[in-house]
Amino acid sequence: MGAFGLAMRGGCGLAVLALCLSGAQMSAQAAATKKSAVTVADKKAEEQKAIWAAAAKDRKRMLDLLGIEESQMRPAPSGDARAANATNYDESKANVYPNLPDPLVLKNGQRVTTTAMWWKERRPEIVADFNREVLGRAPAHLPKVTWEVMSSRRESYEGIPVVTKRLRGHVDNSLYPQITVNIDMELTTPANAAGPVPVILELAFAKDFERAVARPVMEPPAHAPDVYGIAFKPVLEKGWGFAVLEPTSFQADNGAGLTQGIIGLMNKGQQRKPDDWGALRAWAWGASRALDYFETDKAVDAKQVGLAGHSRFGKTALVAMAYDPRFAIAYVSSSGEGGAKLYRHIFGEQITNLASVTEYHWMAGNFLKYAGPLTPGDLPVDNHELIALCAPRPVFIGAGASVGDGYANPKGDAWADPKGMFLAEVAAGPVYRLLGHEGLGTTQYPPTETALTQGNLAFRQHPYGHTPAPNWPMFLEYASRYLHAPEAMGK
Repeated sequence: MGAFGLAMRGGCGLAVLALCLSGAQMSAQAAATKKSAVTVADKKAEEQKAIWAAAAKDRKRMLDLLGIEESQMRPAPSGDARAANATNYDESKANVYPNLPDPLVLKNGQRVTTTAMWWKERRPEIVADFNREVLGRAPAHLPKVTWEVMSSRRESYEGIPVVTKRLRGHVDNSLYPQITVNIDMELTTPANAAGPVPVILELAFAKDFERAVARPVMEPPAHAPDVYGIAFKPVLEKGWGFAVLEPTSFQADNGAGLTQGIIGLMNKGQQRKPDDWGALRAWAWGASRALDYFETDKAVDAKQVGLAGHSRFGKTALVAMAYDPRFAIAYVSSSGEGGAKLYRHIFGEQITNLASVTEYHWMAGNFLKYAGPLTPGDLPVDNHELIALCAPRPVFIGAGASVGDGYANPKGDAWADPKGMFLAEVAAGPVYRLLGHEGLGTTQYPPTETALTQGNLAFRQHPYGHTPAPNWPMFLEYASRYLHAPEAMGK
């Protein structure tokens, strides 16, 4: 082999060596990236473990305050159908506590026969029971929230000119400066509206909120969903606006966060008392602060603001509607236990689930009693009365199929107990009728996809899983009877 051949051979060797080094570097980088990802995942897992440990400690502290031993707490229903305490999905076994509190009978036994008796006597009794035993009391003097427009942009939302505002509500923390609380929300209104417009306020998790606010300015596909599979284009087509509020921006969704957020701020970083408010009341408070902002925005008709929420935020939407009479209408989707479902209807999710380490923070500490020494039958109220607190304003309650629990079997929504929610609406009907409005108009449980929308109480069960999307078009059609765009108001 001549010099040329040696040179070529050497050149190839160098090239191969360079490629090998490059490959080695790439492998090293890939390994480093993988290690970094593992480290991040491990860190998140450790953080989550610490959160649940802190929540368990706080729950145990609350049980001690109530004088309840853990051994007195009934076990939550098991997802294992073979377990002794398997979740009940048999309707024939659900009516364990058949006697509901009568929303139209005062505690002294006198029947409510006039609207004045409802507003001045019975309704305050029901609110007091929910405050003390179920949802907790909100503090008397809550802080002012100052709203800041973080950004405002004109854009096209699926071909419709809109104005989108990114908003942040700064909560006055002069009571306890060590805790900072902010409320995150985005508002989108039609750019060419003739006047202030109705708005649907959707409550959403952080991940869904961020997906909504970070949507691209270019045209998305037709009826692209932003939150929980819901498409907002039909809202804009009605001449309305929509807003997305992130409840966990001002109160964490775990027991470890009870000394932070708005609950922690009001307690100056200390732990809750048994009748202090839980996360559901706190999240509902934030929805009301969003409504405060709408009252200052010339693009919004604050007297025509609807609420929408799914699952735990369906519970929140119902609570906000019950406690704030300014909200005009609500879509309460798959809210289940702690929402529109009767506590006394033993089907799917139960009080013992709400009393668990992962959910007890939603409720008042006193609520734990009803998962231990006491039962659902001992509650002084039930959720038909929470619905009744919304009267006479319209409430649309939706759910998925009764087959499949929505978790182990995602094709259904039985965990949320659709029939238990229907029965609660039926039992709320007398209050609506007393106030001059029709309720559901029937006591017969309807077939799937049958919309009961003739009165100020509405119900529809879709044939799918734990999602609000299939009932969304029907809710918007129903809401059109109550909310009107500016151009329709003069007709």
